[in-house]
Amino acid sequence: MFELLGIPPQALFGQIMLGLINGAFYAMLSLGLAVIFGLLNIINFAHGALYMVGAFTAWFLLQYLGIGYWGALLLAPILVGAFGVVIERTMLRHLYKLDHLYGLLLTFGLALVIQGLFQNKFGSSGQPYAIPSVLQGGQNLGFMFFPNYRAWVVVASLGMCLATWYVIERTKLGSYLRAATENPTLVQAFGINVPRMIMLTYGFGVGLAAFAGVLAAPIYQVSPLMGADLIIVVFAVVVIGGMGSILGSIITGFTLGIVEGLTKVFYPEASNIVIFVIMAIVLLLKPAGLFGRTA
Repeated sequence: MFELLGIPPQALFGQIMLGLINGAFYAMLSLGLAVIFGLLNIINFAHGALYMVGAFTAWFLLQYLGIGYWGALLLAPILVGAFGVVIERTMLRHLYKLDHLYGLLLTFGLALVIQGLFQNKFGSSGQPYAIPSVLQGGQNLGFMFFPNYRAWVVVASLGMCLATWYVIERTKLGSYLRAATENPTLVQAFGINVPRMIMLTYGFGVGLAAFAGVLAAPIYQVSPLMGADLIIVVFAVVVIGGMGSILGSIITGFTLGIVEGLTKVFYPEASNIVIFVIMAIVLLLKPAGLFGRTA
């Protein structure tokens, strides 16, 4: 069938695979943004820069401490999440009662500072990061070759996304978090430390970005610009799924990655704008997003 359309099956399935990979990162990053916005009402424009910091943290751990990929996958989100806690305690906590614009401007400026510092030190070229030996190679599926590491990225990101959704939507801790955004005074009356909960939530959202950064390091290399190239698309994914919608971020991230991949096969000229065209259509038809709740 694909030959009738003039499209080799290898090209089609190859682009679907690349779409899944991109979708995995869209889902991970938009999930972190959704957690932060949904529970803290902060539009975290520094998310792309912190994704980059996560990748660089993995690179630093390997270069200077000899800690490989698996150790970095555990340590980098914790370290970058701790950095996020410092940001929340020293900067963001003063903006919660103000308009969203102030948080956006602060985190946008913070992103420029972080990116500028890394770019001044390392330039714009990428630093190589090796695929762990256990995940090297791939599987010959007959119609295409599927690299093991890329399969791992899809599985790991999907697992992390679903675990985050479950904790927030189906556990007592998640109910406390959601209640704290609606009525923090009432939740605090039950003896729950709401400021600490908010602080840890921001740290967790930032940690998700760092986790995605470690996953991305062997694929895209470690570059100061890797977050800047991705964050605009991720914001479009969040808007399409619905600001603050956890499930919307996951489904929309993976779906739009595949749509973008298929567009590269059937209409390559539109592949760079297809997500933004979809965003415009969704905003016209459903301003709250596909999974968002109207106020």
